[in-house]
Amino acid sequence: MVKSARARRMEKHHKRNKGAGALNLVSLMDIFTILVFFLLVNSSDVQTLPNARDMSLPESIAEKKPEENVVVLIGKTDILVQGKPVAKIEDVMATAGNDIPALREALLSQNDRVLRREAKDDIAGREVTIMGDKDIPYRLLKKVMATCTASDYGQISLAVLQKSSDKPDDLQASL
Repeated sequence: MVKSARARRMEKHHKRNKGAGALNLVSLMDIFTILVFFLLVNSSDVQTLPNARDMSLPESIAEKKPEENVVVLIGKTDILVQGKPVAKIEDVMATAGNDIPALREALLSQNDRVLRREAKDDIAGREVTIMGDKDIPYRLLKKVMATCTASDYGQISLAVLQKSSDKPDDLQASL
């Protein structure tokens, strides 16, 4: 059977394009490499605070995210600085005055390890975050905050759970 020139040309074309499409792995690896670097760079914005299962933090509508700083955790029995116990709560409550010497020493020793270089010289730039159950006595919280201030920390933050800002608007509307 004699084929026309057009039929032969179409047959060659179909044979040439008949193979399965090849996957270009070099391009795929480049895309995944870029994706991994993107995720690594953008995942550093999150700061995790120590998780205390038996502690319920107070709620707040504040939107400012915490920065990396010294964390003071007020547990049920101990006061911890960066996860290390420094004082017993019953001993702190039994002492007169607002100074907790063991906490002050621990905070001063954290100045060199945790704080940024700029905050080491600038007392107002030093920041400490206090984590405590929402039911701790105010007198204990006052002693911890006074000790932090005496240890040359200019900014004191309280760790809270963020809640939606819809409820305060409803409260204001009902007042």
